[in-house]
Amino acid sequence: MKKIVFIITSALLFVACNNLKDNEFLISGTANGIENGKKVFIEVQTETGTLAKDTAVVTDGKFELKGITEEIDLGFIRIENEQINLPLILEEGKIEINIVKDSLHKSTLGGTPNNDKFQKFNTESRAISEKVAKFEKDNGPEMQKAQMSNDTVTINKLLKEYKKFQNEMNDYSKKFIKENPDAYLSVLLLENFLMRQYLTPEEIKSYFEGLDKDVKETKSGKKIKTALDSMSAIVIGKPAPNFSAPSPEGKTISLKESLGKVTIIDFWASWCGPCRAENPNVVALYNEFHPQGLNIIGVSLDKDAAKWKEAISKDGLIWPHVSNLKHWQEPIAKQYNVQSIPATFILDEKGNIVAKDLRGEELRAKVAALLGVK
Repeated sequence: MKKIVFIITSALLFVACNNLKDNEFLISGTANGIENGKKVFIEVQTETGTLAKDTAVVTDGKFELKGITEEIDLGFIRIENEQINLPLILEEGKIEINIVKDSLHKSTLGGTPNNDKFQKFNTESRAISEKVAKFEKDNGPEMQKAQMSNDTVTINKLLKEYKKFQNEMNDYSKKFIKENPDAYLSVLLLENFLMRQYLTPEEIKSYFEGLDKDVKETKSGKKIKTALDSMSAIVIGKPAPNFSAPSPEGKTISLKESLGKVTIIDFWASWCGPCRAENPNVVALYNEFHPQGLNIIGVSLDKDAAKWKEAISKDGLIWPHVSNLKHWQEPIAKQYNVQSIPATFILDEKGNIVAKDLRGEELRAKVAALLGVK
């Protein structure tokens, strides 16, 4: 969601490039309202955190940032001790940005092809964000009052009206993707739809196939392709893909050797509050049905082995567990296209996926039916 928030709330303008090396970018900026001496950073998000590509200092209200980008990426301009984090498409070329501190939505950016299209998106979607701002201003007090008094009728009424703006933004984003198959922003918008599960896998695939080849081969394009491949493999009625990974004791355990008459693949983590809250119910389910043939294999998205082991012990999770301790980069989670946890997949005795993400009584009823228990 952060990408969409930044996209909606910023407006961005760029100028032609010359005298630059291959893959080199030059950002020339003006900083209205920013005092001299403030540091300016151009940053990108990596799998391990934030990476600063260059740093500059505001001098006479201006700054320059320069560097090499091996591939097109989403970058952010950040200013020291300021609530400013403006997005731009980091690509080869000369970029000009005009930051307006007190009215960030008036900040402009342009120059390279992708940033021109980013600017177009911001300009055309600004009317929607302005309606959102007006709605929040006009209805904020009423919403707060309704929440304090638990007035669900008013809360639902306001949320329904607010959702109209979300739908309007989603519709504009879909239109932009269709009309701009060569824009890097199109693949970012599609990636956001994928993360929010707003579109079906079939719709994601249709939009993705309409993108230009160069866009598909970007970092975000490859993520979407991987997710689509996983979606095609993880289908109810089809066999669950096999996997293997280390247990807390360091032994390699596979799904294949863990199958029972009914098997639950449980994606969780020690740091996941909803997962920990659900664990007592899973323990009760296992204790009730394991004698009849229910097996569970836990797949953790932890990165700290000690905390993982502690949670297993504290919550009494006595079934097999595996993890590569790679957090959201867990390869099994990627293989199963797990975007949020807890996530569960229920398999029959043949190892076919028969259901997913069931909870509580619905999960118990499904397990009982599969085991033939009344």
